[in-house]
Amino acid sequence: MLPITQEDLLSYRALSGLHASPDGKRAAFVAAQANRDENSYERRLWLYENGALRQLTDLGNEGSFVWLDNERLLFPAVRSAKERKRQKNKEEFTSYYVLDLRGGEALPFLTLPFRADAIRVLDETHFAITAGVSLDFPDVHSASEDDWKARAKQLEEEKDYEVLTELPFWMNGGGFCSRQRTRLYCVCTQPFSITPLTTPPEDLQSLTVLGDELFYASLRWEKKAPLHGFELRACNWRSGETRTVLQNDTLSCEHLDTLGGKLLLLGTEGKRHGLNENAWVYTVDPNTGALDVLRQEEYNCYNSVGSDCRLGGGRQAVSAPEGLYHLTTRGGNAVVHLLSSDGDDRPVLAKDGAVDCFDLVDGELLLVGLFDMHPQELYRYDPDGGALTRVSHFNDAALEGRYLAMPERLSVQSAGWEIEGWVLKPKDFDPDKRYPAVLDVHGGPKTVYGPVFYHEMQVWASMGCFVFFCNPKGSDGGTNEFMDIRGHYGETDYVNLMDFTDAVLKAWPQIDEKRICVTGGSYGGFMTNWIIGHTARFCCAASQRSIANWLSFYGVSDIGPMFASDQTAGNIYVNPEDLWRQSPVRYAANVQTPTLFIHSDEDYRCPLSEGIQMYAALVDRGIEARLCLFHGENHELSRSGKPLHRLRRLKEITDWFTAHI
Repeated sequence: MLPITQEDLLSYRALSGLHASPDGKRAAFVAAQANRDENSYERRLWLYENGALRQLTDLGNEGSFVWLDNERLLFPAVRSAKERKRQKNKEEFTSYYVLDLRGGEALPFLTLPFRADAIRVLDETHFAITAGVSLDFPDVHSASEDDWKARAKQLEEEKDYEVLTELPFWMNGGGFCSRQRTRLYCVCTQPFSITPLTTPPEDLQSLTVLGDELFYASLRWEKKAPLHGFELRACNWRSGETRTVLQNDTLSCEHLDTLGGKLLLLGTEGKRHGLNENAWVYTVDPNTGALDVLRQEEYNCYNSVGSDCRLGGGRQAVSAPEGLYHLTTRGGNAVVHLLSSDGDDRPVLAKDGAVDCFDLVDGELLLVGLFDMHPQELYRYDPDGGALTRVSHFNDAALEGRYLAMPERLSVQSAGWEIEGWVLKPKDFDPDKRYPAVLDVHGGPKTVYGPVFYHEMQVWASMGCFVFFCNPKGSDGGTNEFMDIRGHYGETDYVNLMDFTDAVLKAWPQIDEKRICVTGGSYGGFMTNWIIGHTARFCCAASQRSIANWLSFYGVSDIGPMFASDQTAGNIYVNPEDLWRQSPVRYAANVQTPTLFIHSDEDYRCPLSEGIQMYAALVDRGIEARLCLFHGENHELSRSGKPLHRLRRLKEITDWFTAHI
């Protein structure tokens, strides 16, 4: 069989945005693929109906959509010469086109005088629109041409510097965001009007629809974004009447949905397990605002299974008469559960792998899944019969005749916890030979690895390496207690990883213990930095988008100063020694391992200075080190960075491993 190569990364197609029509008879989704020549991605709309698939668009820039009705799709696009000219002139606008599935070309439908983020159809003439606005120029919906010219002149004059007055002041993938808010509008097309529903410095948190009302939660803040508190309001989009439903100062509002004629709110006070605490499920009476706990949830209500073969997201919760279907991560799998109005939460689809997004079509679950070590495909699942059927074959050709390393599960008792992990065998495995290996550590730490297709791991297995990975304490997929490592970074989690490594070596004696590499990104980068400061057992390391120093990380990351304090249980003003104790760079004097560092200069999650500190410490001590810096990329380099940059990243890591094994 042929090996899976680095270049194969460009051949996969990624599926996202799956959404059923209002009558539940069909669904549309986005299929994306890399364009090597343009060093970008092309995205097209597809339709699922009666078990068959049909491509709807072909320009390659249709990355999102909503259903206008059962026969028509709305999607943002720049198609006319006038629009392209406006875009070239950097004018602010959003044009929506309507595509009739019964035939014909996409036609202009709605143009907004500002850059919209998302659209939600309320009825055939009313739409909820969200947009990012500046506190210095909040009324983008009513700005005149002269206002826009003055704004453009101001921005041109100030382009060489930033003025920061708030925390956070930048966002990974979004650049500087000081004094930026998400604003909500109700747009009517007949007659045309734009009505703002939030007023900066309000910041929209979440929204949902119940009956003839749009319910939305917002948070008013200045200087520093708070972790908790929201105001819930309702707007009847036909009458324009708006009312306040609830004000709460203690809960976060992570998600709004509906269930049995009531509102659902997922939120947490964070008092038990900090910022990463899994949200409880509350019901909110839409008339009185009465707030009651429906379920004291110990597990998450989303998919946190990692993969490097996705581009875009999709629906993770769908309300139906029988309850709320939702994703949840259990162990290393993302599965579908059904939450009923009495708080019972039961599994519906619990296959090994990951459901990435889903909707309900013809009484079945239609879903994008990562199953059986295959890249994303479309599946349908009959909840009554229990049959899961693959609908699409987008990625069959990319893997035809290729070696696929299948995960072998290994469970280890470590420091009082059961640690779940998997091992991939190398291509052409011969039990009488010796092999190098790679330990791969996931990010988060509140995410998981699972038995799903991961391109980089398959590349290393194809080149003749064992690859192994696990979910140490701090990972998702378990209870709040399991994921809580606040104040204990590098303690139990490190022991778990080393115990798992020992168990892998015992189970597979063909691994040469002197030729084991270690790598990881984000938290995995932190842990790689930590590992090389506490053991010399690995022949080389590749630390990606890492944290090295909690003291310097404080206040610089887009997740704010609260994250560093929360995760380390330390405070730079009172007990900075706790942050320093959990900082990998503190132990750099112990490092003997040749280490490659991968970082991006627009990574605002784990800023560039973190990787540089660890790199500098090794070079200063004469330890072999290399830093590969990607310009114009951010924290998502390995997942959604430019195609050629993703290839170069993987080549850097693979070449580093090859040179040292």
